[in-house]
Amino acid sequence: MNQIPTNQLAGYLLEQGIHGLGPLASADALAQQYLGDAKYRDDDARVAALIKWETGKNFTTGFLTGLGGFLTLPVAVPAALAASWVVQARMAAAIARIYGHALEDERVRTKILLALAGDVARDAMKDLGIKVGDKLTQRAVEQIPGRLLVELNKRIGAKLAAQVGQRVLLKFPRAVPVVGGVVGGALDAVVCRKVGAAARTLFRPPAGAVVTGEVVRRAERSDTAIG
Repeated sequence: MNQIPTNQLAGYLLEQGIHGLGPLASADALAQQYLGDAKYRDDDARVAALIKWETGKNFTTGFLTGLGGFLTLPVAVPAALAASWVVQARMAAAIARIYGHALEDERVRTKILLALAGDVARDAMKDLGIKVGDKLTQRAVEQIPGRLLVELNKRIGAKLAAQVGQRVLLKFPRAVPVVGGVVGGALDAVVCRKVGAAARTLFRPPAGAVVTGEVVRRAERSDTAIG
């Protein structure tokens, strides 16, 4: 199986998350499933339902392990962990799309990674001399110079790769394999909820604001791919 250098991890996760992987439809197609469903009163309700559904996937270790079979793995990143990151990146991208943002925009892509990486992202920003408070906000991200976005993405990927060993030990305690699977699934679910909350913070338009990116096309739900 081909492997991807860890310095390309951020771009890899973005591409797989945005465009889809194996049985997973693209982030845009996932967003359309919620945008085309009239039962949701507004975009906030759509995003809340999306986060709940994707968190359930992240708890199902078997689903992530199966999805890992479609991955061209980055060096030293276990299939289940890489699959979990892809699912979370896809969720963050779908949240951006529901709120009307264009996924081709470089700043939007950086926000997806920031949501995915959490504290690791703040460390990467500090390494580049970017001032950031305790919480990542839309205002803080909008102030990042455009010339630093690509480098910030790379730094985030490198820091995620550096955390692989720690994440694996937390997810899969060797002494009790069955319990380890439950612990791993629960950890993924907790992290997924945090990623969803961060993405909602970074992409939700302020009250009265209008997103100037590409208008989201509303479509009927597709039955040909897994949501």
